[in-house]
Amino acid sequence: MDNSSALLESQIQKLDDKIKASNFPSDLLEKIESMINLLKATLRGGNASFINFETVSNYVNWIISLPFNKETKDILDLNHAKETLDKNHYGLLSVKNRILEYLSSIILSMQNDPTGGIIRAPILCLIGLVGTGKTTLAYSVSEALGRKFERIPFGGMGDARAIRGQSRAFADAEPGSIIKKIVHSQSKNPVILLDELDRVTENARADIMGVLVELLDPEQNRAFTDHYIDYPFDLSHVLFVATANNTTNISTAVLDRLEIVQMPSYTDDEKLAIGKSYLFPKIRKQTGLSENQLAVDDSVWPFIIRPLGFDAGIRSLERTLEGICRKTARLIVEGRVPQGSYIHITSENYKQFLPT
Repeated sequence: MDNSSALLESQIQKLDDKIKASNFPSDLLEKIESMINLLKATLRGGNASFINFETVSNYVNWIISLPFNKETKDILDLNHAKETLDKNHYGLLSVKNRILEYLSSIILSMQNDPTGGIIRAPILCLIGLVGTGKTTLAYSVSEALGRKFERIPFGGMGDARAIRGQSRAFADAEPGSIIKKIVHSQSKNPVILLDELDRVTENARADIMGVLVELLDPEQNRAFTDHYIDYPFDLSHVLFVATANNTTNISTAVLDRLEIVQMPSYTDDEKLAIGKSYLFPKIRKQTGLSENQLAVDDSVWPFIIRPLGFDAGIRSLERTLEGICRKTARLIVEGRVPQGSYIHITSENYKQFLPT
């Protein structure tokens, strides 16, 4: 036996040992062992190659990484959920109440069925304009329940295989994003955000919506089969949350499985509170400024909130504050601020600090 064959035999044996040490379902173990036995047979026949081994090894490593029996323990405390939502989001009372009702349904289901049956709570779909807090609300749901959080961006997705994976018959095949996120979370019950469902490409919309119909149905997703893994994986413990700017491009069959929660626009008063109490201190610190190096007069905040007119979300407010803090930082670094002094933004000088 030459050196390459001896090395390959050693690698196959290591892979075999790794499989024996893992806890697979019996039928899946049988399938993988047959693949290993085939590798060993081709090695004995002198036809084995590192390419074949690499293909089998990649597949086995993905299978070993799947959390078939791993779950995070849920926090079944509605008061904790309310505190989490209030901590992460200012205002949005109607939306937070809907989410608390949704979490109440989940908590009650789990308390009544601690064995971990299928959760039949509706799948939330947060609909709203850019910057209204859809993604951070989804994260708050995972934080409230103490679950891992994963996000799948659908913006620009042009192939259903990105979700369901590609058959191992193709070169460079790999699992789809659902299995990848499950592996990354190392938990079979994460919160998975399906972000911007309405922004998939037009030519792939029908195929992607078809996969979503199966994915969002607890009767079907308990045996979700990724084309690469080619073995059913139970997704019924996953909590899916979706977001979109509008429902126009979401198929009726998918909408039928979603509970729409409309995200309202922030009022100027809400933006003022968010800007002064949350965003400004955070951004000032991120920019390297201390609390006594930059002060903003109350009279300036209306111009900061609406530098270019109305905006439904808070992203433009965030960008404006970032611009103000960066300009201040530059003045200090260039030595244009006297030692021990500070920048004071007033109604007379605010224009030179606003981003242009």
